[in-house]
Amino acid sequence: MDIEARIKELKKEKDAVILAHYYVDGRVQEVADYVGDSYYLSKMASEAANKVIVFCGVLFMAESAKILSPEKTVLMPDIDADCPMAHMARLEEIVKIREECDDLAVVCYINSTAEIKANSDVCVTSSNAEKVIRKLPQKNIYFIPDSNLGAYLSSLLPEKNFILNHGYCYVHNNIVAKEVEDKKHMYPYSKLLAHPECTKRVLDMADYVGSTSGIIEYVANSKDKSFIICTEEGILYKLKKDNPDKEFILVNNNQVCSDMKKVTIEKVAKCLETMENQITVDEEVRQKAFVALEKMLELAK
Repeated sequence: MDIEARIKELKKEKDAVILAHYYVDGRVQEVADYVGDSYYLSKMASEAANKVIVFCGVLFMAESAKILSPEKTVLMPDIDADCPMAHMARLEEIVKIREECDDLAVVCYINSTAEIKANSDVCVTSSNAEKVIRKLPQKNIYFIPDSNLGAYLSSLLPEKNFILNHGYCYVHNNIVAKEVEDKKHMYPYSKLLAHPECTKRVLDMADYVGSTSGIIEYVANSKDKSFIICTEEGILYKLKKDNPDKEFILVNNNQVCSDMKKVTIEKVAKCLETMENQITVDEEVRQKAFVALEKMLELAK
């Protein structure tokens, strides 16, 4: 029996659903029941009827699934797959900003730890952040942890006063403007598509700025045939699969999240067989974090 067939058998046996982010390996995306960005996967985690969720992504994603569905068993194929940016927001800084600033909403990007979510007012993803923040009554927004995404949102929402943190995604931060300029000169007829975790200089050059799902939708609806992609290279699997007649160009060879790539099809099979790497979240933290995630799902409708 091949590994794909074995995973299919194990899913039925364990009443499991497999959720995968666009940044994981293509073979993993192929065996997943649902593939998407953080927002979509959060929704699927909360709506899935299965008893077991196998989350093919990084730790904050699996934690979010457990926060939303505490009664379910949430497994990670690799428990060490983490997101450095998720640890770039600090509780003491949240406390300090709350003391200094009135009419404040602490808005945390979903790329954050359960503890940070528990101390925030609402959670957002790159695909719903503008919509959610626009609906908040507070004028002052402390946006954590990603400063690039926060700066981009502040340009879209000038009526709000953004206070930014110093966090960043190393993959998107390492897509530098000079390399983007060089690629644009090499491929002058290509559309430049960028994730808002990129720096402002890169975003200013983009023909389209959006989440992973936004980029995928843009390509599907575009009559253009060539695209320069400014996000993690895992998205190419979906883009090429859906658009075999189109060309996709990366800016450099470093558009790789090493943690996402820890998730392999072999590890998916093993965690289903052994039920290892179960995610737990302290119940007090979970209840507080649930409020922020639930508010996101409500405001993003």
